[in-house]
Amino acid sequence: MRTIQKYLFKKIGAGLIFALSFLISAQAQNFPSKPIRWVIVAPAGSSLDVIARAMQDKLRDQLGQSVVIENKPQAGGTVGTAEVAQSAPDGYTWVMSYNGPLAFGPHLYPKLPYQPLRDLQPVMITTSQPNVIAVSASLPVNTVSELIKLLQSNPGKYNYASVGNGSSSHLTMEYVKALTQSFAVHIPFNGGPPALLATISGETQILATVPTVIQPQVKNSKLKAIAVTGLTRYALMPDVPTVAESGIASLKNFEAIAWNGVLIKSGTPRAVVDKINSALNAALSDPQVRERIKSAGLDPVGGTPEQFTQLIQSESAKWAPIIQRSGARID
Repeated sequence: MRTIQKYLFKKIGAGLIFALSFLISAQAQNFPSKPIRWVIVAPAGSSLDVIARAMQDKLRDQLGQSVVIENKPQAGGTVGTAEVAQSAPDGYTWVMSYNGPLAFGPHLYPKLPYQPLRDLQPVMITTSQPNVIAVSASLPVNTVSELIKLLQSNPGKYNYASVGNGSSSHLTMEYVKALTQSFAVHIPFNGGPPALLATISGETQILATVPTVIQPQVKNSKLKAIAVTGLTRYALMPDVPTVAESGIASLKNFEAIAWNGVLIKSGTPRAVVDKINSALNAALSDPQVRERIKSAGLDPVGGTPEQFTQLIQSESAKWAPIIQRSGARID
């Protein structure tokens, strides 16, 4: 009797597995059959919003369904990221998130309601861009080397602004400080405009943030751009050297870039992940989309889910000790 029961259970189990596999395959083939919701963890008009809206129509053409954009910038992007981390694993809810919620967040928030690579499936890197390190026009330095010597000779005398505690703007300067054993006081502001005004006025003397914030003030001679934080020079500011070109041995491999990408709920069938990835890569490859993104100062990237996963893993490991050293915490 027990032998018959085992035989029946095996048959039923195999049948259920086959039926489930068939259902998942059918769902993937029919995907998408309704509009897609795309959560952008930044406000309207931001660089993330520009990327999404540049790709929106091309994605509709690729997928045959509308892609509805919803901006959720609260709590440094962690609210929108968490919402998608808690959504259904069906591919109909996307998030455009960035290094803050994905690589920094787990080390900054004591009670983050998600784990990026446990609860989310990376689909594709969209863009990246370096930060620019700039100083107030009155500060008597023109290079990274000169800035470091000034900070090392006068620990605590100078201040640097950031666009917020735990931001890429903040951590870029903390990385510089850690590698050069220099010191400047961190003054966090709520966003780019007040940090910019403080540095122009001389209240703070240094600011590292995205080029779109700094570039106009450099052109007006209100700030001096002394370095970009990518491994290569920035196309829209080709005369500004990289940090790695400073001649300081500890900075020879320096890189601190801002990046972003599209993720969906973990557990989504791989066929659906691949279909979304294909549509995103196709949209990002469109010449008009690329031109619009590049004009906003961003570098289109693209690629595979595995490449995005590796980026999140490596960036999280890289920045964890910098965050710990800085003492940055967000409650």
